[in-house]
Amino acid sequence: MKQKNQVLTEERKETELGLLPNDWNVSTLGKVADYNLGRTPPRKEKKYWTNGTFPWVSIADMRGNNLVVDTKERVSEEALKNCFKDRISKKGTLLMSFKLTIGRTALLGIDATHNEAIISIYPKKDLDKMFLFYYLPIVNYSKYMDRAIKGNTLNKSKIDKIVVPLPPLAQQQNIAYILSTVQTTQEKTERLVNSLKELKKSTMKHLFTYGAVSFEDKDKVKLKDTEIGKVPKEWEIDNLGNIFEVQQGKQLSSKESKEGKIKRPFLRTSNLLWGEINISKLDYMYFTEKELDKLKLKGEDILVCEGGDVGRTALWRGELEDCTYQNHIHRLRPKKQNYDPTFFILWMQYAILDKQMYIQTANRTTIPNISSSRLKEFVIPFPSLAEQQQIASILSSIDKKIEAEEQKQEALGQLFKSLLHNLMSGKIRVKNFKMQEVRE
Repeated sequence: MKQKNQVLTEERKETELGLLPNDWNVSTLGKVADYNLGRTPPRKEKKYWTNGTFPWVSIADMRGNNLVVDTKERVSEEALKNCFKDRISKKGTLLMSFKLTIGRTALLGIDATHNEAIISIYPKKDLDKMFLFYYLPIVNYSKYMDRAIKGNTLNKSKIDKIVVPLPPLAQQQNIAYILSTVQTTQEKTERLVNSLKELKKSTMKHLFTYGAVSFEDKDKVKLKDTEIGKVPKEWEIDNLGNIFEVQQGKQLSSKESKEGKIKRPFLRTSNLLWGEINISKLDYMYFTEKELDKLKLKGEDILVCEGGDVGRTALWRGELEDCTYQNHIHRLRPKKQNYDPTFFILWMQYAILDKQMYIQTANRTTIPNISSSRLKEFVIPFPSLAEQQQIASILSSIDKKIEAEEQKQEALGQLFKSLLHNLMSGKIRVKNFKMQEVRE
């Protein structure tokens, strides 16, 4: 792709939207586009809703990738005749909400009607539909709101007065094309992330049922029924307390004396994510030397939430020196070197999130929790160390792919926001841009 576009220093003019390039104009929505208000057929008239077959769009339908291809409700032929008449919006029409969630846009992927909180917009010849699609959500609508009406809403006269930038039409199309390209790539990445997560779920189910064998060889594995479901016949199962030492953390107390104690950071349940620790925000409390010796975390300690998101399990990788943990967290350390921490964390993720195990054993008081004694009673799988490590390796490789794609998705989201701001204000110019260059 040839690089012809850049941030330019050039003469700019003052407008209602601030400084814009000299070759841009500004106008109002009422001058550059026509629009139709929607309708909501009377709910008491059942004939308008019974056996409805025609899509009726509400603001709740305008979400996701901003393309409406289905609706939650449908209206009848009777409603089309009496309430909507010629106000049926065709596939490809631009929609915008002007009540409650003001400025949300969507494109119709179907012929449809819509409610009274939405308008169908039909740009005139000097305004590109997709340019408007991306511009309307970033408008500051507070100055257009009708203060006489309770709640967030715009009336027709205010909609008419929404100020819109008008670059030359070719530039509008180029801006929309660039934003669409980034958004489409982001959506593809999101779909890939979701596919990888589904792959991980199905792979976990397979590995924790049949062991580290291929999908094709699963029928060769002899299974046995256990308290945790079917597992390979050669796998052992055991109580967690027989495999791990369990140590609960220290309770925070504002009344406790600080004299002769050492101030150290500690982890709360909010710091524990599935599989990992977030130390971006830490609190501190005071410990005696004896308490520190007992509670200081070591590399590959396993941490389990006693409260909060009960059972959420993470691995401490030595992110920080002299870090401890509060009493709503249990620390697990293998009694022998025959249990892989990553395997256990992945098992807990599968058992709790997919199989809905263990949580029913939590104390159902006002705040659900898992006591140390109950945690020690958890029955867990105990394959050979080699097989534990093999299963952990397979699932960790999927996790790495998910993480990489999520980082890409986040970067694309930030790029889209940056481009949206800079392109719509003319800080990044695209007047020499040719869309076909992207394909080179």
